[in-house]
Amino acid sequence: MKMNPWGWSVRKTAYPAHHHVFEITTLAISGPIPVAAHRWAEQKGIPKEKGYEKGIDPGLSLFKLCQQTGIKEITYYGFTADNTKRPAEQKRAFTDACIQAVKILSTEDASLLVLGNSDSPSFPKELLPFTKRTTFGKGGIKVNFLVNYGWEWDLNSLKMADPAQKNVVNHIKSADVSRIDLIIRWGGRRRLSGFLPVQSIYADFYVLDDYWPDFKPDHFFQALNWYQEQDVTLGG
Repeated sequence: MKMNPWGWSVRKTAYPAHHHVFEITTLAISGPIPVAAHRWAEQKGIPKEKGYEKGIDPGLSLFKLCQQTGIKEITYYGFTADNTKRPAEQKRAFTDACIQAVKILSTEDASLLVLGNSDSPSFPKELLPFTKRTTFGKGGIKVNFLVNYGWEWDLNSLKMADPAQKNVVNHIKSADVSRIDLIIRWGGRRRLSGFLPVQSIYADFYVLDDYWPDFKPDHFFQALNWYQEQDVTLGG
């Protein structure tokens, strides 16, 4: 999403791609839309708000690649609660881009969930019907789309949890999102930007200097090949 409205998850499944076999189940795209969008637009010499829509087509292309390679779950990072502090014209632009992206994904074979603080006025009312996971078409790949997401909002319920219980996942708002194997971030930034802190705790992190609107399928396969070379220990 012109920006980077997509994140994913891949969970332990072998899948062929480019004559390789990859073991990855959950994939996430980190770096919220507004970050990659306005920097790309600045580079092109166009208004910042014009960059966001340029990320929609790459998001769909990436979804198709995940389907083809057997990835079971993908999470897109649309925009954060902090992003809503940006100028009004930018906020409208990245919100509209997220709405378009979700509606496009709802025409695909997917199990779709939009996750974020839907009680906030910054959450687009057009996406309220997607805040409960819904199967579209034949279902299949699990797609999570973060909109008006904030890590504090996500983890706030932990204050009420029994400290004797070890499984914190049951007490967070993003409990329906699986642990992430690989996070890919476009735009050169080497940080999570508040992205799903519980699910990403053991994730490997692959960074591309190219901006999200300049997405190429090769980026995807570079990241998967790199992941294959990592020693996945889950902290052990």
